[in-house]
Amino acid sequence: MLIVMRSDAGPGDIERVLAVVERLGFRGHAMPGESRTAIGITGNEGSIDPANFENLPGVAEAIRVTKPYKLISRDLRSEKSIVQVGTSSIGDGSMTMIAGPCAVESREQLFETAEAVAASGAKFFRGGAFKPRTSPYAFQGLGEDGLKLLAEVREEFGLNIVTEAMDEKGIELVAKYGDCIQIGARNMQNFALLKYAGQANKPILLKRGLSATLDEFLLAAEYVMSEGNYQVILCERGIRTFADHARNTLDLSVIPAVRRISHLPIIVDPSHGTGHNYMVDAMARAGLAAGADGLIIEVHPKPSVALCDGAQALTTEQYLALYDQLDRLYQALNEKGEVAASPVSPAFTGVTTAARELS
Repeated sequence: MLIVMRSDAGPGDIERVLAVVERLGFRGHAMPGESRTAIGITGNEGSIDPANFENLPGVAEAIRVTKPYKLISRDLRSEKSIVQVGTSSIGDGSMTMIAGPCAVESREQLFETAEAVAASGAKFFRGGAFKPRTSPYAFQGLGEDGLKLLAEVREEFGLNIVTEAMDEKGIELVAKYGDCIQIGARNMQNFALLKYAGQANKPILLKRGLSATLDEFLLAAEYVMSEGNYQVILCERGIRTFADHARNTLDLSVIPAVRRISHLPIIVDPSHGTGHNYMVDAMARAGLAAGADGLIIEVHPKPSVALCDGAQALTTEQYLALYDQLDRLYQALNEKGEVAASPVSPAFTGVTTAARELS
């Protein structure tokens, strides 16, 4: 059920509704908007009588929700959510760039990459301290030592740290050293882990599963939010198809599909989405044109000697050149606010001009 509060409802009115929800044995989730607050109710297996809420002070209406998701939906929050990650935000209308190596390998490698990322103007740095690898004999990451190095990067360069957790202990460690907890594609439907992430006091970057449908992707986000953590960023990172020209198929059509349904910000990973260095530039530009809030891109000072995923990493020089292109493209796309304002399809005003400049 969704409780829509009147625009003049005060904090006391909202608390009164939440108290009734709790008394009924359910959980209430207040989501303030620009002009109203909506309260989603979870934990109910059947329908709830609207009469429990309709006569409470400050309540405009009580609506039965028949969709499988309640908290990620635009029905609950019509405005796009802005997620605070460390000292910066994602979904606020500025281009988000999360850049860095696939894996933390050494202090030298990390600092050389971070220097380039900070110089570009990006606010977020990625790097894996825990690496889920297909082979048990492949490099698995430096663990907590890697997280400590990432914390040094934040201290030295002022970058907000995004890094993956693979289990409950990992979530606790990433929350201690990092600014945003990444849930990787392989764990998108690890429901116990999603619930635990929902109890963490850190934003969650949720990557789409290897073969996940849109509903499965959004319901994974719902798992996190149902535990009380509403700071969720979605990430399209490619899905498995019959195509063999790329590691994965980057499904950019999911961006307008998400925009139509959900208020959550969404970014694109053209590195994992293709698996090839030479495809990253084009798919990064395409992701922004499709309406993404930003990108997460792998950068390594020497990709040829990277311990994992070197084939998809950009050199620092390639990254800096691409960032300049993407920044100009994003500004052109958002010059009049068309992309940010439309939940259905990206605007094309200014794209032709930007394409000429970038060609």
